[in-house]
Amino acid sequence: MPAATPDLAPTIALPQRVCLPRGFGLVIGAQFMSALADNALLIVAIALLQQQGFALWWAPLLKFGFTLAYVVFAPWVGPLADAFAKGRVMAAMNVVKMLGLALLALGLHPVAALAIVGLGAAAYAPAKYGLITEMAAPEALVKANGWIEISVVSAALLGAVLGGALVSPLWLGSGLAALGDSLDLPADKLTGSLTALLLIYAVSSGLNAGIADSGRRQRSVAHDPLTLLREFRAANRLLWRDREGGLSLAATTLFWGVGATLQFAVLRWAGEALALPLSEAAYLQAAVAVGVIVGAGAAGRWLALHQARHGLWAGVALGLLMPVVAQVDDLALAAAMLALVGGVGGAMVVPLNALLQHRGATLLSAGRSIAVQGFNENLSVLLMLAAYAGCEAAGVAIEVTLSGLGLLVATAIAELMWLDARRRRHSRP
Repeated sequence: MPAATPDLAPTIALPQRVCLPRGFGLVIGAQFMSALADNALLIVAIALLQQQGFALWWAPLLKFGFTLAYVVFAPWVGPLADAFAKGRVMAAMNVVKMLGLALLALGLHPVAALAIVGLGAAAYAPAKYGLITEMAAPEALVKANGWIEISVVSAALLGAVLGGALVSPLWLGSGLAALGDSLDLPADKLTGSLTALLLIYAVSSGLNAGIADSGRRQRSVAHDPLTLLREFRAANRLLWRDREGGLSLAATTLFWGVGATLQFAVLRWAGEALALPLSEAAYLQAAVAVGVIVGAGAAGRWLALHQARHGLWAGVALGLLMPVVAQVDDLALAAAMLALVGGVGGAMVVPLNALLQHRGATLLSAGRSIAVQGFNENLSVLLMLAAYAGCEAAGVAIEVTLSGLGLLVATAIAELMWLDARRRRHSRP
């Protein structure tokens, strides 16, 4: 294995004006539409579980099923993204998502249907983020990632709003919902909601098909699954052992696991502490998304790639804020606190994500590095969602769950900062 790499030199600091690559807006638009439908689908699927009489602890298993493909198929989705035009891969994966949605409307168990949608998302991610590293120069990566994360979180914000609207009494009492119900499918009145999401995926697929081909290909020498699995294990080990790659991978892995769990914890907390129904609790998630947009935009504007470590301080603040949020019982204060949580979260993940992509593309390739990143981050999501579902089944108070999650984040990020500082001291001549 190569020796640990030195710090990124100040010569690649972010200049005052960095131009985003040509055609980047089309990537943003396609990504936004696909992520919008993903986030709205989660709310609709939770409503479908409630409509079918499932217990509350099934809700986090929806995300579990969605995320499972990221982990199981990680060794193969990276080479897939590298072997073909990434825009075409993204368009095809939206079709896979549409298949899962159609099967959900036809009566497939919601967890199984979201697992199919997750398969499309798992192959979509390395193509999307790999395309960024192919289009943008290293000095533009933080800014490009800032815009991507703003797109992702804007989609989460509007997706929560759209999902809440598609399960609201106003929608379910409308003529469009009645028309969907008249089809006599197992989804009943939510059939119209699923149809609306199907159309959004179709629009995203059309936008993906219009993305220009970068012309870059990196096909594996071998194509058999076991060889690709061995290559993936070696790539995973290489990225973890890299000083900057390992640091950023550890931080983003923790962030996405906590973020996925917080998505469900906020819904339950809003129902219990603020007495909000699902359709309105989903809107409260938008407060987190607004904060992430602000934090991501600030990080993209003010932090250079060699300053990415500064994002770790925001991670400590994120963890310390969560026990405070757990004690709030006022709606306005809750929205403000959740926006603040989102803000520090966005300030943490954008620079570290850019550093991880830069190191991954340098050590491996665009698609393979994103697949490694997705494997680790989504394995964290699976483990934390399983733990959260266990807490739900055991009847643990949501305030205890939120506080424990926050202290875990603060402690883990502080430990990463200490380890990084020690390595930097030992590497000095």
